[in-house]
Amino acid sequence: MSTSTMTPLGTSKDAFVLFPLGKKRFALPASTVTELAKPDKLQSFPHTTPLLTGVLVRRGHIVPVCDVAQVLIGPDAPLRKFYLIATRKFEGGASEWTALPVTGECELTNSPMLPRTGPLPHHVIGLLSLGNEIVEVVSLEKLAEGRS
Repeated sequence: MSTSTMTPLGTSKDAFVLFPLGKKRFALPASTVTELAKPDKLQSFPHTTPLLTGVLVRRGHIVPVCDVAQVLIGPDAPLRKFYLIATRKFEGGASEWTALPVTGECELTNSPMLPRTGPLPHHVIGLLSLGNEIVEVVSLEKLAEGRS
């Protein structure tokens, strides 16, 4: 595991990066996002898990690729075009970059996070109200667990 020395995209508690998966958008706190990367050579290996599909080498770091689309939208997710690189934290304070394949361009937004309402998956930590769209804010740590 490594610690990122890059500056996060946003430091405001109301800053979020919206990322598309198919026709739906989700959000991560911008303070956890490092960059949006073009497709790179994914190094796969025989002993993967359902979410861990391989690794990328990015800026001298080995970055695990965690394909969360099956948790967020199901098995019929369209082809992913980019990698959203974010920092995943572990118990004890350690952290590492993690790449999330996404289906299109990402967007930075500033909007207050609303509390969870109703029955939502455990990885949803809040909601954003953006015009006529409600976007789920997700926890990378909880998503990586692979349960909905």
